[in-house]
Amino acid sequence: MATTAIPKSVSDFMQHITDLCGTEHAAWAENFNACFANTLTTTVKRHDDGTTFLLTGDIPAMWLRDSTAQLRPYLALAVEDGDLANMIAGLVRQQFRYITIDPYANAFNEEPNGASWDNDQSDFSSPWLWERKYEVDSLCYPIQLAWMLYANTGNADHFDAEFIAGVKKILDVFETEQHHERSPYFFIRDTDIPTESLSNDGKGAPVAYTGMTWSGFRPSDDACTYHYLVPSNMFAAVVMGYLERIFGGEILDDADIAARAGELRRTITEGIENHAKTTNRNGETIYAFETDGLGHAIIMDDSNVPSLMAAPYLGYCAPDDPTYLATRRTLLSDENPYYYEGTHLKGIGSPHTPPRYVWPIALSIEAMTSDSKDFKAHILDRLVATDAGTHLMHEGIDVDDPTKYTREWFSWSNMMFCELVMDYFDIRVKH
Repeated sequence: MATTAIPKSVSDFMQHITDLCGTEHAAWAENFNACFANTLTTTVKRHDDGTTFLLTGDIPAMWLRDSTAQLRPYLALAVEDGDLANMIAGLVRQQFRYITIDPYANAFNEEPNGASWDNDQSDFSSPWLWERKYEVDSLCYPIQLAWMLYANTGNADHFDAEFIAGVKKILDVFETEQHHERSPYFFIRDTDIPTESLSNDGKGAPVAYTGMTWSGFRPSDDACTYHYLVPSNMFAAVVMGYLERIFGGEILDDADIAARAGELRRTITEGIENHAKTTNRNGETIYAFETDGLGHAIIMDDSNVPSLMAAPYLGYCAPDDPTYLATRRTLLSDENPYYYEGTHLKGIGSPHTPPRYVWPIALSIEAMTSDSKDFKAHILDRLVATDAGTHLMHEGIDVDDPTKYTREWFSWSNMMFCELVMDYFDIRVKH
């Protein structure tokens, strides 16, 4: 096993970004270089069997979600660097190996050592599992990475037997969770924090069939209130489209898998469009954050991706889609209970962090889904100005005092900042 050093392609790219930033945006370059190098030097572990393990940062485990986002910006370089492409392919292999162990788990250990966040009651246990909070997006991200690796490099070696086995498990879970009453999954944690466990003997609040697929937890790892988590279903619809292409003959040829993915894409999309909309206080039709098919809906957004703000970034809709734009305006107002404005920052925070803490991930997404270059530059200036002198990004930042923040080391946030810098200079990963 080896910790990854900085390859020449990465150091050359960092110099390219430095040159693009010039003197006007030298501070962006300083933070970009610190963040872009940090993920490779501190979180990536390459194993002798060709797999890649990624620490999320200050927690000794790998999240299916975070690990994808941590490597996504490097895809722009991987087309010219075969070893970097192999490192990313190694992560795909590791992700799908984990999925075949347990598709309901969100985070895994590097070795089967039984380490865990907490002792939880669930219906499955493995020494590989760090945590078993079932989150729809945890199964979307590995599909996204597998597709993007192919789309950006032409590499298809990772579409192997373990990938196919993992995809079948994902389809099984998504189909099962369209009818959650049939699901074996439950999750109970002995805690006084309600968002850390599921109600109703670990099965969560009741839902009715909508076509969407059920999620126990949000990308923040907080429990859902109503278990059709709309941004995650948007993401699921998009990646089912990737599977249709992968298995429909473009790379692999399996008509059954392609058909199952196509049916999920269709029913989930119909569920979103027919059951996931609500009305804001101005009478505009917007997307709800969560719903249950029983008439309940939440107007809010969370900072992690997938979020409602990130819908165009994920590929669910166009940035100028009218329902998206109305949703966006609502989220960037006090109708969203987690929107905060202060003396240093304004943007979307999260119930996962203290009140009046805005997340750099949310600011990066807000900027990348904007068509204004000036706004992107403004957000980059704000992110650099509120890094508390660390040259790295954090989880949440106090809008009135940037020296107060959560998570010293948060690789996902670092790489979202890097992706925004790249986006400003029209360098984008294909998807």
